[in-house]
Amino acid sequence: MERPRTLGAWNWFCCSSCSADSSGRRCSAGQTAKKRQLAKAEAELEPVKRLAEEDVTALGVELQDLDIDMAGRDLGSGENADYQRALDAYESSKTAAARMTKPDDVRHVTEILEDGRYAMACVRARVDGQPLPTRRPPCFFDPRHGMSVADVAYTPPGGALRDVPACQLDAERVRVGAEPDIRKVMVGSRRVPYWQGGRAYQPYAQGYFGGFGPMDWMFMGMLFSGGFDGLGEGIGALGEGLGDMFRQHR
Repeated sequence: MERPRTLGAWNWFCCSSCSADSSGRRCSAGQTAKKRQLAKAEAELEPVKRLAEEDVTALGVELQDLDIDMAGRDLGSGENADYQRALDAYESSKTAAARMTKPDDVRHVTEILEDGRYAMACVRARVDGQPLPTRRPPCFFDPRHGMSVADVAYTPPGGALRDVPACQLDAERVRVGAEPDIRKVMVGSRRVPYWQGGRAYQPYAQGYFGGFGPMDWMFMGMLFSGGFDGLGEGIGALGEGLGDMFRQHR
């Protein structure tokens, strides 16, 4: 009789169906996880890219102001070289911002912006007959403020006292106990200082400040923790234990 063969074929069919169903579930779960990862990556990139574009725009406005100030002046080879360097930095940063595909890419944008602002400072110094400025970190509170002029003692909310580089206006504000003009970003429904925005913002600061000391002292004390780990739901640490990150190294 052929019944045993029929039973065997049925068992084979059932096992094959179960295996296919299990594989399908695994595939579906993998696709879901991949979609979540892509959604998280997009959620992290969008605000960081917007931040970079705003900084590029700010440099463009500063270049327009410089052009107005330099109108009618006889610029020498040094002034022209630094001026061109600043213009090239603007164009390069604009291109780099447009090509960003992940938050880490913002580091290259802010490196270029930092160099462009220093080149502009050199133009002004040369025109005024002054020595070229010593290269210092940008203003800690908002890198768009340009190169810092001094280190000031500052205590962030919930943190310890430390020295940070500041522009002239913010240095004056901090010294009299006023609130500095801090660069803020959106995290969930709240606006927080960029250093509380989550790890996606860490490369943003690295580009601006990384050339002035090792990265380990820049990000001590869980700076940039939290934030986008929950797709923007939490703020993360409020800057506890930041350490003396921005003390100028001599």
